[in-house]
This record gives sequence, structure tokens and C-alpha cells, in this order.
Amino acid sequence: MTTPSPSHCAGLLLLPGMTQLDLTGPLEVLARLPGWRVEIVARSTAPVRADSGLIIQPDTDFAHAADYALFVVPGGPGIDDAILDAATVDFVARKSAAARYIFGICTGSLLLGAAGLLIGRRSGGHWQARDLLSAFGATPSDDRLTVDGNIYTSGGVTAGIDMALLVAADLVGEDIAQQIQLQIEYDPQPPFKAGTPFVAPAAVVQRAVAANAGRRALRVAAVNQAAAAMRRQC
Repeated sequence: MTTPSPSHCAGLLLLPGMTQLDLTGPLEVLARLPGWRVEIVARSTAPVRADSGLIIQPDTDFAHAADYALFVVPGGPGIDDAILDAATVDFVARKSAAARYIFGICTGSLLLGAAGLLIGRRSGGHWQARDLLSAFGATPSDDRLTVDGNIYTSGGVTAGIDMALLVAADLVGEDIAQQIQLQIEYDPQPPFKAGTPFVAPAAVVQRAVAANAGRRALRVAAVNQAAAAMRRQC
């Protein structure tokens, strides 16, 4: 069996308090790329607990991580701490600089912003956080999938699967990407038309915003602090 070269290695960042589907959804796609190796990397090799309680075991740590052709940054509540952690921000900046392709999912785009990667770029993210991308010099995009140069960013959570298929098409061809989509039988037909604030009933949107008010306040404070740190570095 031929070992994939460093030019065919994808690194997926694992963070405490992340939303597990931000990682595991794209992983289901990327792990099926022919000739590619996928590695889960965290600050240490200790198991990491996602926001839902799921515990995930990383493959390697920051100190021993390879350079990746594709570097993937998921999101979730833990992003609010990650964007203020100098070691994590520096790791994202270094690995992204070495990567050919960069892929941010949900609020993972805020971490890309904190690392100084989105200045002058269009970027998507979760609908309750993407307006904050402007603090990092980005132009927020409401599109489910946003591509600007070598940076791919998706909307919240499930959009990461869609973008992973688009990334797969760019890496190995559309035909293989379609085969992967078929293998995982990805043919979403949600029972309700409530997946974005643009189509969900107004009362549902209002409840979602109210339920997230505390998290939003913490996130705004964290983004302002991280954006100030980024500007000092730049």
C-alpha cells in the first residue's frame, strides 16, 4: 500500500467545545478521498470533548503536526476561547500558510479571521456570527458556500458537508466527489423549511436569537479582543 505524500494530507483541527458535526461531517467526505490521508490534530493528544459531550481522540498534537495540503477548521461554542488562545491562533496561521487549500466551517471562520487570513476576503459562517467577520477585515457572505481564492468557508454545521463535497471535487474531480456523495447517500430532504433565517418563520428566528443572546454577548467580546490582537500582529 502506497503511503500518501504530504501533498495529499488533510489536517482537521479539533478544539474543546467544538460542534462535532462541523468536524465529523466533512471528515466523512474527506476520509474517502482516494490517495489522501486525513489527520485529526489538537493542542495535545488527550481526548477532546465536543459541545454535545462526544469525546474525540486526536491523531497528533500541535508540536508534531505535519504541514497539510488541506487544512480544516471547524467551529462551535469553543471557538470563543480558541480565538483568544495565542498558541491556537498561531498554529492556525502557520498551518494555513503552508496549505494549498483552507476550509473553515461554521464559526471556524472566526478563527481563520483571528489568524489574519480573511483580510480583504469574502467569508461565510454561521448566521448568528458571520456579521462579526467584518471585525477581522472580511466581507461577510450569506451564501451557504463561499470560495475566495484558496479559502473555502461554509455556513453553519451541515453546510460543512456540502462544502466538503465541493472541496473534494476541486481536489480529485467532480466524478469522484459525486461517487463519495453517493457512498454516504447524501441527499438531504429536511422536513421543515427552517434551515436559514431567511426562510424560517419569524417567531422561530426570534426564539433562536433570544436563546443565543448570552453566547452572542460572550462571542462579541471575544471577537473584539481577538481582532485587536490581530491588528497588533499585522
